[in-house]
Amino acid sequence: MSRWATAILAGVLMVASADARDTARHVSTRHVSAPHWIASWGSSQMIADGDNALPADRAAAVTLRQIIRLSAGGDRVRVRLSNAFGTRPLAIGSARIARTTAPATPQVGGGAPLTFAGQTGAVIPAGAELYSDPIALPVAPGADVAISLYLPEAAVPQTGHPGARAFSYTLAGDHVADPGFTGAKQTTHWYALADLEVSGATTMGANTGTIVAIGDSITDGYGVKPNHNTRWTDVLAERLRGTRATRGIGVVNAGIGGNRILLDGLGPNLMARFDRDVVARSRVRWAILLEGVNDLGVLTREAPATPAQHAAIVAQVTGAYTQLVARAHAHGIKMIGSTITPFGGNDYYHPGPATEADRQAINTFIRTSGTFDAVIDFDRVMRDPEHPDRLAPAYDSGDHLHPSEAGYRKMGEAVPLTLFGKTTRQVIGAVAPVPVAPVPLKSSADTRPAIALTFDDIPAHGPLAPGQTRADVIRGITTALATARVPAFGFMNAGFGLDHPADAAAAIAAWRTAGLPLGNHTYSHGDLAKVGASAFVADIVRNEAPLARVAKGTDWHWFRYPFLSEGKSIADRDAVRAALKGRGYRVAAVTMSFDDYNWNPPYAACAAKRDRAAITTLETGYLAAARTAALASRARAKAQLGHDIPYVLLMHVGAFDARMLPRLLSLYTSMGFRFVTLAEAEANPYYAAATDLTRPTASPSLQGPPSVAAPVGPPAGLCG
Repeated sequence: MSRWATAILAGVLMVASADARDTARHVSTRHVSAPHWIASWGSSQMIADGDNALPADRAAAVTLRQIIRLSAGGDRVRVRLSNAFGTRPLAIGSARIARTTAPATPQVGGGAPLTFAGQTGAVIPAGAELYSDPIALPVAPGADVAISLYLPEAAVPQTGHPGARAFSYTLAGDHVADPGFTGAKQTTHWYALADLEVSGATTMGANTGTIVAIGDSITDGYGVKPNHNTRWTDVLAERLRGTRATRGIGVVNAGIGGNRILLDGLGPNLMARFDRDVVARSRVRWAILLEGVNDLGVLTREAPATPAQHAAIVAQVTGAYTQLVARAHAHGIKMIGSTITPFGGNDYYHPGPATEADRQAINTFIRTSGTFDAVIDFDRVMRDPEHPDRLAPAYDSGDHLHPSEAGYRKMGEAVPLTLFGKTTRQVIGAVAPVPVAPVPLKSSADTRPAIALTFDDIPAHGPLAPGQTRADVIRGITTALATARVPAFGFMNAGFGLDHPADAAAAIAAWRTAGLPLGNHTYSHGDLAKVGASAFVADIVRNEAPLARVAKGTDWHWFRYPFLSEGKSIADRDAVRAALKGRGYRVAAVTMSFDDYNWNPPYAACAAKRDRAAITTLETGYLAAARTAALASRARAKAQLGHDIPYVLLMHVGAFDARMLPRLLSLYTSMGFRFVTLAEAEANPYYAAATDLTRPTASPSLQGPPSVAAPVGPPAGLCG
């Protein structure tokens, strides 16, 4: 075992500088500049257990010969081996790479040994991956090559990729240099093999790089027969290498059958594996994301889900997309989103109308949120025009979830090659271009339901997280609004935040610096039903001077009732309305609310305890409550009026609101909402009693029982 102890040190050192080192045998082939490596083939690693593991009689003292098809070609190659899921070191006794000489056989010709820091063997630490030394070996685009590994000891557990869709071979003993591999046994899995990278003349152009297609079984190629190479990614790679401008682009299939975005299942969840499968690969310039169908299907596979659970899965999936795009952009990788294909009629997941609504909501987010750099609308390409919740029969494998080989070809052909190299946002398969962000749309031709965002209690609302200031909260909110290009209106209480006046002043200044308007919420936030009309009006007037100073240059004559209370008597209501009318005010009515203020105290408590699991629970519940409330408001409007109105949403400048606002805006966009100003919303005739205070009535509020469940608040006692 001392040999392997020596090799482990050499292997670890080699990982840090694989690009900068070559063996003396190949020194004459070195480039003066550092090699320009791109991944020409790769697979996603996971635990290979059960039927996917090597049989006990072939798990040690065995040679694996694994056949892979490259995408891009090059003059030099290197291989990345993986022990990512092993719990003890994996010994590589010897290794070799060679071209195949006959299709669907282990026969090879020529080739060269692989070395590791100049040694013929190596030890890969548990959880690690290891590059071989670069060697000169010209390989053509689309070539089939065989990588042979001699494993003297079994890995525990084994790391590999079950969905090879290609034949691999095992033979007892060290046979890496055996060209015939006679007596080998056949398998359809890959083991310990993560990537093959190439460099050379064809990889040096301005438009070279790697595309990683990351997804589930539809990307992994479920149903494709071994060695057919007809996954949609194979079709894309074939088209890329057939064009001079794109032949230097490599394609890596990072699909895992049964994979989910949010939870482990077959393989680690997408959020967990994204860095290893996308970011860590060489020269990745584009990632195509097609995943989410298993998250939706599993939700209702065993039993129906509640409306809150449906809302939560949509919010969590779209929130995960946003996180993944941010991680890709941090490394200069363009993210291409792909809509989830139909799976109506599938007997394994048996999706119903609610699941289809979730799929549509997520696809709307993908198409319209502006989150992705480009969008490929596989849903539009693959669906049956007569039954859009189902795959078109010509592209259906028969299980109503996975495409047939004709379907995979259709998908591969639906990706324009012009997508790779352009910097502007594109939507492929859509009817019309999509805006890069949810910009407020004023055209009367836009029939999407609208929301006007309003924020109460500026400058101070609710408890703060440790180390947080009121100004931090406001800046978090205004940054999210600016990023999404969403308008908002704030309502100020000058009597708030006086315990820390400098912080309160900074918070108000941050709101105004962002160019956002302010209105009157009274000085001290008194309840008209408790203080009476005279004292209430006096509190309104007291707030005007400080409000006018900070809101200079804007129309600050908008009023929001504290607690939305217009008094307990008609006399008080009418007296205040008359006073507001006389002072030139309009009322900012509320027609949508999910009691966001209830979520801020438990968040502050959980943040103080650093209870991340509890905060995740709050995040899920918050978005579910927002979705349920939005559906309830729309249901009330249609029940009472027969149509949507522009909704005015009540929110507060709380710590948790600041944390959640980016995901909340994405949620509303995924639900099909657009964003408008308060003035635009209340120009609708529905709000006449709020803008014309001579009318003898209360402000409109869409009160009444909804046709969907009311939003649920945070769990009682959480972090309490």
